Amino acid sequence: MKILLLAPHADDIELGCGATVAKFIEERHDILWVIIAPVETLNAEHMSVTIELGLEKSKCPYFHFDVRHIYERRQELLENLFAIKSSFSPDMVIGPSLNDLHQDHRTVAEEMVRAFKNNCSVICYELPWNHISFDVQLLVRLEKRHIEKKLQMVRKFKSQFSIRSSYFSEEFVRGLSAVRGMQLGAECAEAFEIVRWVI
Repeated sequence: MKILLLAPHADDIELGCGATVAKFIEERHDILWVIIAPVETLNAEHMSVTIELGLEKSKCPYFHFDVRHIYERRQELLENLFAIKSSFSPDMVIGPSLNDLHQDHRTVAEEMVRAFKNNCSVICYELPWNHISFDVQLLVRLEKRHIEKKLQMVRKFKSQFSIRSSYFSEEFVRGLSAVRGMQLGAECAEAFEIVRWVI
């Protein structure tokens, strides 16, 4: 399966669905991981994640939008997504939630839906600190090793530990995965909203 990952910023996929991505890579799916608004420090940390996961540089492209100003170039973002739709033709797109309150995340979510609504599955990862509501419609069953891999990813973002972002903590990552796992009778899981599911 071809899976497109859309990250407004370099740490969003790791935090939102890093364990699921680890599972997909283990299952040898074809991954394209796009960063929309890169930030120099986070870029280096993200690159260390993708190298450890064994992804080729060509599978991890960067767009060059400005953080907190993606909405100002909404049409350009849409055109870039259409280009990916044409060249990569994903079976599934994973991006931020339409309920995400961060302006960059919301813009990426809206343009993701506009670009891919007609041809593939589209699901949204969970970032609880940005949501007032999140409709858990899909749970991905995970093993402990996938959560450990997610924690390895998260630990690469040393710049975020220095500003004490609580959602980078091991306790938070393990706790949320345990809650989601309990909802389906598993040790751990990650949750997603479904925009479109194509079988």
